[in-house]
Amino acid sequence: MTTHIHHDIPKLERVTNSDGSRLYKTPSGAAYPSVTTITGLHKKQAIMEWRKRVGEEKANAISSKAAKRGTAIHKVCEDFLNNEFVEPHLVDVPMWNSLVPLLSRIDNVHCLETPLYSDHLKVAGTVDCIAEFDGKVSVIDFKTSGRVKTRDDIHDYFMQCAAYAVAFEERTGVPVSRLVILMGIDDHPASLFIEKRDDWIDGFIGLREQYLQWKGV
Repeated sequence: MTTHIHHDIPKLERVTNSDGSRLYKTPSGAAYPSVTTITGLHKKQAIMEWRKRVGEEKANAISSKAAKRGTAIHKVCEDFLNNEFVEPHLVDVPMWNSLVPLLSRIDNVHCLETPLYSDHLKVAGTVDCIAEFDGKVSVIDFKTSGRVKTRDDIHDYFMQCAAYAVAFEERTGVPVSRLVILMGIDDHPASLFIEKRDDWIDGFIGLREQYLQWKGV
């Protein structure tokens, strides 16, 4: 049974700009871009080139399939950590079976699909999970992939988690220095990546400054 630790963290209102970008409104009335919007800058050019290479129709089909798979895996990971019945037949069963041993190393859950914001970074978003992984409080992100990825492929994931670590400490006073990525992969065992927040937060801050110059928020 996974233990949960309660924190009084306010809910955030999502608003959408005229250009389609998503903002979160904080209790003070400030409107911040999402963490994933900021980290998306890191791969924006590469994604545009990929879409051009494979064609819009194929790119949309691949993206849609990946989004549905990711949403399904997130749901069963949440159910597992909420001590609820998991229906693995709703997802890729080998992928799910490969993730279970990693999920079993999580306990003392502080956040699960929880909205967070940082007045220091001026960003907000919804974190997958903050909990103890092997006994150490960590920001934990659940990812899926159609292929095996290396550390160099996922710098944006680490920056994303680093931002959530800062936001969580602001909201609760609980420091989080470790980042954990659990990645389910098609036709391959799940991957585990562990990084330090302080190795990635400066990269996120750099992207945040770029976004401010681009959008003015």
